Amino acid sequence: MKSTADVVIVGGGCMGASVAYHLARRGITDVVVLEREKLLATGSTGKNAGGVRHQFSNEANIRLSLESIGVLERFADEVGYPIDFHQDGYLFLLSSSASVETFTKNVALQRSLGVTVDWLDAAAAARLAPGVDTDGVIGATFCQRDGIADPNGVTIGFAKAAQAAGATIERDAEVTAVRVDAGRVAAVETTRGTIATRTLVNAAGPWAQQIGRMAGVDVPVSPLRRHIFIAAFDASTGTATVPASHIMVIDFETTFYFHREGPGLLFGMGDPKEMPGFDMTVQWDFLPQVIDVAVTRLPALSTASISHAWAGLYEMSPDANPIIGPAATVDGFYLINGFSGHGFQHSPAAGRILADVIAGRDPRFDLAPFAIDRFNTKAVAGERYVV
Repeated sequence: MKSTADVVIVGGGCMGASVAYHLARRGITDVVVLEREKLLATGSTGKNAGGVRHQFSNEANIRLSLESIGVLERFADEVGYPIDFHQDGYLFLLSSSASVETFTKNVALQRSLGVTVDWLDAAAAARLAPGVDTDGVIGATFCQRDGIADPNGVTIGFAKAAQAAGATIERDAEVTAVRVDAGRVAAVETTRGTIATRTLVNAAGPWAQQIGRMAGVDVPVSPLRRHIFIAAFDASTGTATVPASHIMVIDFETTFYFHREGPGLLFGMGDPKEMPGFDMTVQWDFLPQVIDVAVTRLPALSTASISHAWAGLYEMSPDANPIIGPAATVDGFYLINGFSGHGFQHSPAAGRILADVIAGRDPRFDLAPFAIDRFNTKAVAGERYVV
């Protein structure tokens, strides 16, 4: 392993790979990405549902989506590697007047930024997503350019392009310490040796707080377990009534969501009783709670079997908005953390922005909503659409 580098990135998921790629495009190629696992994208990146959307409640997140989805649409031409990307849209189902009121304000914001979002009644929503029971739905929103992308393909595409430009990716290399000298990053110690560097990027996802502590920086990010289940349908019983497309359907009141995954169906739901922690064991006693909600919205699930399931970790910040930029107390220490369940879809833009900051360029983006010191002022307007 190299003993020196201009930039060291901790974390080989979508965020770390994106930063490395965008640094390389800016001529900064003496970069080492450290991944503690034997493969890239096996942490939170590899365990998410792959959704990408414009429909956020926070202007800064909408702007991240506009840039990121644009990159995904051009990924093969721009990055040089094909990805699996289906733009069949996101459909939010609303069942309360309070939700309709909230979405009315946010759709106006989304449209003001150039996002095409349609308002639908229950009947139109049902036609768009065959098999969905819209009983109790009083409104819905739909954005056609939202969709489902392949997290592994995006991450590996960024990583391979960065490597081709000269970046180094070290797998099976866990960070054990960060050396700080006179208030500046000096070196990173790993299980495979020490790398002297004056620039360190914390892209450690749910483990961001631990990496921050090594440098003496408080990174307010907590891990929160989320489950994903894959349903299979028995072909001998006939064709299940489910959407044929990859449309992402979200029941906003319950957070139940689903989309097609191959011949089956991927679905999940947030557990309001879940406490922060690193346990990624599948809690099978949670499944009945999900099914109780799921079969009311998608009756076909009542005849499905669960082929497999997994649990991953959201990296939650206090306001569900990311932290992007330099740490205030340690020079050369940069943060790209706390995306609260929407990191994969924002990794193209977030990686570009942080690369510009590190390179001393104008990121052409107001980073105030993502600055780490925003929590000290308590003037925080966070994200309300955490799925």
